[in-house]
Amino acid sequence: MTEYDPRLVAPTCLYLASKVEESTVQARLLVFYIKKMCASDEKYRFEIKDILEMEMKLLEALNYYLVVYHPYHPLLQLLQDAGITDLTQFAWGLVNDTYKMDLILIHPPYMIALACIYIASVLKDKDTTLWFEELRVDMNVVKNISMEILDFYDTYKIDPQRGLPEDKISHVMNKLPAKA
Repeated sequence: MTEYDPRLVAPTCLYLASKVEESTVQARLLVFYIKKMCASDEKYRFEIKDILEMEMKLLEALNYYLVVYHPYHPLLQLLQDAGITDLTQFAWGLVNDTYKMDLILIHPPYMIALACIYIASVLKDKDTTLWFEELRVDMNVVKNISMEILDFYDTYKIDPQRGLPEDKISHVMNKLPAKA
């Protein structure tokens, strides 16, 4: 962690992530905007070659493993399996919001998808109890992920027009199962 300057590692991570996600941002543009945003700070004076060299070090640290799994694919499959595809848009929005947290770094993507399906089904009054039982998934994990998502909405007081209103959060929290 102390071997490399985090002010160089962070933009290099952005650069590499954009390539992995097939939304490439040119290194020269990244350097241009860093210089533009931090013009008065000499600590941010990086050149394109610095980013490209750090990219190779970052790739080595990752052992060149760049396969990234997201919750979206399992979400669609699970919604179809449960026969509740009408919740797709709502559950998809919940998954989008999980990227504002560290859940994707901690839990497998399918578990995040299940938690989003659970929250969506409770809020839209869809009974998915039997379906969850058939999955034989650890509901304690689904419950914990769901609580983290709801805590995020509660902590940041998401706009009721875009996010979950307070009364809905407590409604879902009260419906979470106590045990698997």
